[in-house]
Amino acid sequence: MATIQEKLSVLANTMDRAEGLSAEQLAEEKNKISIVDFKMVTFSLAGKDYAIDIMKVKEIAKAGRFTYVPNALPFVRGVYNLRGDIIPIIDLRLFFNSSISEHDDDYLENLLIVSVGEQTFGIVVDEIDKVVGIQKSSIQPPHPLFGDINIKYIYGVVESENNLYVLLDIDRIFGQRSPEEEKALAETAKNQTKVRVELEAESSVPEKKEDSAAAPKSGEVEKKSVQDLKFIADSLENFKKFYVSDITKDWTEKRYAEWCKERGEEKTQLQNESDADLFLSTFFSKCSGGWWTEDFADAVGKALPENSAKNIVVWNPGCGKGYETYSLACILKKKYPAARLKIYGHDIDLLSVSNAPLMTLSDEASVGWYQPYTVRTVGGDYTFNKDIKDSVMFEYHDCMNTNSLPPIDIIFARDLLAFLPVASQMNLLSDFGEKIKGNGVIIVGDNENISVPGWSKNSVSGNISIYRK
Repeated sequence: MATIQEKLSVLANTMDRAEGLSAEQLAEEKNKISIVDFKMVTFSLAGKDYAIDIMKVKEIAKAGRFTYVPNALPFVRGVYNLRGDIIPIIDLRLFFNSSISEHDDDYLENLLIVSVGEQTFGIVVDEIDKVVGIQKSSIQPPHPLFGDINIKYIYGVVESENNLYVLLDIDRIFGQRSPEEEKALAETAKNQTKVRVELEAESSVPEKKEDSAAAPKSGEVEKKSVQDLKFIADSLENFKKFYVSDITKDWTEKRYAEWCKERGEEKTQLQNESDADLFLSTFFSKCSGGWWTEDFADAVGKALPENSAKNIVVWNPGCGKGYETYSLACILKKKYPAARLKIYGHDIDLLSVSNAPLMTLSDEASVGWYQPYTVRTVGGDYTFNKDIKDSVMFEYHDCMNTNSLPPIDIIFARDLLAFLPVASQMNLLSDFGEKIKGNGVIIVGDNENISVPGWSKNSVSGNISIYRK
């Protein structure tokens, strides 16, 4: 195991090259050394040159036989005992969707031991090269053309000794936000929750004493409605984890007006979970949580953009039992017959994502529009054919945490945002914006409305709303 201090001896070699140089050349060489104000550890991933700030690196090591951690993300190799400290091991090759060679169990991987905040991680790379000293001013801004990774993970690019290095932002890779990002996120969350704040403020205005015989004034009626709506919002959050924010404000107010007519103005409060279920009964999108009708499947197909790419990547967070994921796979196969499809179905319901690959179709679905994409099993049931199954990957994953998905063409996330806390809604929308390709589209629930700068909404047939950058 070699320490970074030992690696720094590489820089001393520069002085050795000074012997035999002319006075002018010697002065130039010394000047290069004197203006080094940034050092980086360089390494390779899939044949390309990368680097990270040396101040983030504690040491380098070789290790293997990591301890497996159940239900961890695919790029987490396990944990490792580093002189008594148990540290997580992250494989950067898997994180960036690069292929890795198979090795036997005794193979020792190249590790960079890095510090992010107060946490220590080990990151696996292909080869560790050397320590390179540069001028910090020579670091150029990141650009999508440099490297096959998300630009948010790139601090910059720099050229040294005829090599072009992609300088990684290790803090962003491990999900640590800068103070500026934390401030911006807090401000966004504050704006998104203003509807709740306004409801709280208006409902807390003290009532004026009036003659009990007098008819209620319009202002009093409006105030009572605001109070009722706030109580309903609180009840939905408590009973069903449904969060009223700008995303669901329009639907909630419309549904409240209908609710008052159905129940009468004196019986509008939600007394239990059954009331909450009844209130939310009109919220869910068409064909949500079940097999799609042919009409709806056709509407989705028409809503999807034309795309001539050979590979199309789709993300379906909140996939549940897999009805929507498989239905989407069939429509995508019909819409893009020549493309290689990769659909990621993610959910926190471990039982659902475990059983989804074994799903069979109902008798009704098996003779409908799904039929061209199904095969009959030995037991007489219908299941999806190999092409459809091979295009889908079901994984246990909390969409609010970091994942290693490649750039995405289509995000299909219906009726998901409304059931996340407001801060988590903002995190996920930010993740959507970072992962979606420039020509990609996002489809959310029929009654979810997104107001994010830089996105535009296109309403299409079948009550389907498409969001684009």
